[in-house]
Amino acid sequence: MQPILELSSVTKKYGAKLALDEVSFKASPGRIIGLLGSNGSGKTTLMKIASGLMQPASGVVRICGEPVGSQSKAMTAFMPDKPLTEPWMRVQDAISFFSDFYSDFDRDKAKEMVSFMQLNSREKISSLSKGMNERLQLTLTLSRNAKLYLLDEPIGGVDPVAREKILDAIVQYYNEESCLIVTTHLIHDIERIFDEVAFIKSGKLIMHEEVDHIRMTYGKSVVDMFKEVYAE
Repeated sequence: MQPILELSSVTKKYGAKLALDEVSFKASPGRIIGLLGSNGSGKTTLMKIASGLMQPASGVVRICGEPVGSQSKAMTAFMPDKPLTEPWMRVQDAISFFSDFYSDFDRDKAKEMVSFMQLNSREKISSLSKGMNERLQLTLTLSRNAKLYLLDEPIGGVDPVAREKILDAIVQYYNEESCLIVTTHLIHDIERIFDEVAFIKSGKLIMHEEVDHIRMTYGKSVVDMFKEVYAE
């Protein structure tokens, strides 16, 4: 089976700082993968490279066998840690904007998700709480019929109720023929949705395992394994 995302010996530097160090990684269809690491470990850099927003210093990145470029961007839906919308918009304006901008945007799915997320389509984005705004950003991202979904800290800074709603929506609405990669530092809250986890530390990929394998082989939860890997 061809991987959705494949990184081969990917390196990225910011001046003298090595953000990614010879990272090789494959992500297959039908998988929700947690990309985990401490602040500054290289998670967001990897996501931006996979999305085509940033170029690696060396190495190769492919989406469904295609090198990152205009074709791969059309297959990739990226939810960054900052909103993709403008404060003056209403919820319905944001949906119309995405529908006009992305040919693969599914308005029926967006409408269904707005209801599931308990969003008011006429409410201004500037009046949304942090949690409701995150629900909107996720709705916009998952309403695209993409092959690769990249979610950068989708539950960061939101209350527990919003977290549960967001996680339920990810499980219910992501396309199972695609792959979804999530970065987070709130591992305890999100562990239940992961099929696999990849640990990145100081720019190096140090573990990529199925969650069930971690539990059965090491007798640890993902949270416990994370604490062991990143212990000072």
